[in-house]
Amino acid sequence: MPPTPPCPCTSGLRYTACCARYHRGAAEAPDAEALMRSRYSAFALRELDYLWRTLHPDHPDRSRPREDFVRELRAQASTLKYPRLHVLDRQLTDPSGTSVVLFYARVFESGKDRSFVERSEFRHDGTGWRYRSGEARAPQSLPTPPESLTLATFAASTGPAGE
Repeated sequence: MPPTPPCPCTSGLRYTACCARYHRGAAEAPDAEALMRSRYSAFALRELDYLWRTLHPDHPDRSRPREDFVRELRAQASTLKYPRLHVLDRQLTDPSGTSVVLFYARVFESGKDRSFVERSEFRHDGTGWRYRSGEARAPQSLPTPPESLTLATFAASTGPAGE
């Protein structure tokens, strides 16, 4: 039996030993970074139901019908490739229950670079960690190479209050 492919989340593990258990509902991601990695893998592997299931109840897409959300993602998925994920920085859970992860997602659409850097917020909903919100920026709009960013330098590059 051939080995399973590496996990798209770039953990260095095989998919079956990494994000597959989350995608299949056998386990919940143990922390915000693991959830973020598993969501990147879900985009790469078109695990669209998982992307819906791991949205926090406060996320705006949760007010839409699930079928509309999944249909839109399916339409986009056929042209997107996800070759690499770089986790840049993370903040453990704060007093409000929010964890933050800064990452650089390499994404290509029909050969065009659609990569982005995102500061994502996650909250636990009593069952598992969920994606609550994110602030994304194109790498070319940032004053430094994406790989050198931290949460502090990303915040400083966006100006006051994310402007």
